Amino acid sequence: MAGLKVTCLDCGQVNRVPSEKLGAGPKCATCGTKLISDKAVEIDFDTLQKAARNDDLPLVVDFWAPWCGPCRMMAPEFSKSAQALTGKARLVKVNTEAEPKAGAKYNIRGIPTMVQFKGGREVKRQSGAMPSRAITDWAGT
Repeated sequence: MAGLKVTCLDCGQVNRVPSEKLGAGPKCATCGTKLISDKAVEIDFDTLQKAARNDDLPLVVDFWAPWCGPCRMMAPEFSKSAQALTGKARLVKVNTEAEPKAGAKYNIRGIPTMVQFKGGREVKRQSGAMPSRAITDWAGT
């Protein structure tokens, strides 16, 4: 079966979606959750690992913590970028305080830090708060 592999951020099931259907609101075959969202989605460590390893669609991860001022300032900008990149990349957030294994595994030394994964590999990373336009340009899909 042809198509892009996209992990459901709700149940963890890997789905195949034809590229021409990415903008049509595809849903998970297992749980029915939308696979492509126009919002940044909070995920846990296990879901991050699975999506980073399997997804063909670029996955942009914002590693953050609730006590971090720059992280809170960047949150609405990251959400705007999620809307601008709908169908081209998926933007997700990982709370490093709630998911310390994620920070350790991905060598996060400062927050906010964005990491982009594609085809099972980290392709780039950027630390520091950024406005929406810069996030969208950085994701560069």
